[in-house]
Amino acid sequence: MAPPPPSMSPRMTVLILRVLTFAFLLISIAILTTNTSTLETGYEDIKIRFKDVSSYRYMLAANVIGMAYTILQVAFTLNHIIKRNAETSGDGNLVFDFYGDKVISYILATGAAAAFGATNDMKPLLALLGFDNFVSKGYASASLLFLGFVCTAILSVLSSYALPKKV
Repeated sequence: MAPPPPSMSPRMTVLILRVLTFAFLLISIAILTTNTSTLETGYEDIKIRFKDVSSYRYMLAANVIGMAYTILQVAFTLNHIIKRNAETSGDGNLVFDFYGDKVISYILATGAAAAFGATNDMKPLLALLGFDNFVSKGYASASLLFLGFVCTAILSVLSSYALPKKV
């Protein structure tokens, strides 16, 4: 006789956190990639874009990597919920979740930290030149990336609790 399927509540919690992570990262990318500002000087316009700041490029890379991993994990989680069988909940998946969540959470954290640091360092100069909007969008994008990190860190803790039960 097969054991009864485990409760759906932990799986749904994981799915909700992954969807939240995806939403935070998607909005962060949208804000970051549209972050441009122009200062009209009368002689020549000065335009600054996110790609002019190396920390913002790193933040974009962290965002993209985080989104790719999150999409993959949402697909795995949905498959796991729909099938509800032992095939999709093998020990390999738990180990992948455990290490993947750890690595991705560190990548997201460093991306957010790099962006916060760069934005904070540039703020006095850019505000003086009239690029307040650029600074605000940088902070907004980094904040959303940080929220994505928080969700992934919670998932990392949940996956570390699930691992000893199965392995």
